[in-house]
Amino acid sequence: MPASSSPRSPALLCAGEALIDMVPRDTSEGRAFLPLPGGAVFNTAIAAARLGTPTLFWYGLSTDLFGDQLRAALDAAGVDTRLCRPVDRPTTLAFVTLVEGQARYLFLDENTAGRLLAPDDVPEVPEEVGALFLGGISLVGEPVGSAMEALAGRVAADGRGRLIMLDPNIRPGFIRDEAAYRARIDRLIRLSHVVKLSDEDLFWLTGPGDLATQARRVQALGPRLVLVTLGARGARAFGRDAQGGDIEVSVAAPVVTVADTVGAGDTFNAGFLSALAEAGALAPDRLAALPPATLQAALAFAARAAAVSVTRAGANPPWRNEIVEGE
Repeated sequence: MPASSSPRSPALLCAGEALIDMVPRDTSEGRAFLPLPGGAVFNTAIAAARLGTPTLFWYGLSTDLFGDQLRAALDAAGVDTRLCRPVDRPTTLAFVTLVEGQARYLFLDENTAGRLLAPDDVPEVPEEVGALFLGGISLVGEPVGSAMEALAGRVAADGRGRLIMLDPNIRPGFIRDEAAYRARIDRLIRLSHVVKLSDEDLFWLTGPGDLATQARRVQALGPRLVLVTLGARGARAFGRDAQGGDIEVSVAAPVVTVADTVGAGDTFNAGFLSALAEAGALAPDRLAALPPATLQAALAFAARAAAVSVTRAGANPPWRNEIVEGE
């Protein structure tokens, strides 16, 4: 069962892709692919709910057998899917190959239930939502990219002080119009309070250079926090204190035996947001005065959650009671 939360805790809305990861398996008859629920934002929603954060999800979920599989996984984790209307189009498929433990993807995404979401489909955000998380390949294609940007703009403009976190989770091979994509990411960074990037994402956006310098360049666009994940080398966070001074904290990655890295960054996102929620800091005004020790604790919790995830094949984030040790 999902971990319990205070009924007054703000809820998290995760908006973005849900798809089926076709994961390679060796069988007696040769290479086969096992269909597993996935998608960057879907994985973050599952992970957040398992960690005890009240979580809603919005995307186009198909009426096909894969859409049923996605809904069943969300329901099993305790994710609220009331915003997801059934769509009579196919589910996106992502064929996964592993190269030295790192996931590589081939996406089949044309005319799918999620890809054809449009700005007119953006739902009203429920009162209990205190934070929006978005990112992934749902920011690339059209019209869904415009729909996600419209949702972020609505949340930023509604005057309710809701936190926005962005993880572009950049897949260069999936991008067809790089200039348009970069422009969208720039606009979304400017709307966001927290931006998470892998080191590869950071340098793809900013070009080569010193990691801290490039992270501060992203922060100068408006976010109060920029998180950079470094795989086995841990993670770093760049923020500012209440007086405007620079804050930087870092954590090491727990040493574990890696099965694969599918969903690791998504679990990191959920861990960080869940830790902010537990600290009563899931709000933009609280980020401005977040003590470095609280920021480091949230970063460490996120790293521990991701470390559990990488010990398992496929995207299978931990439940809250699986990462109590070490807190």
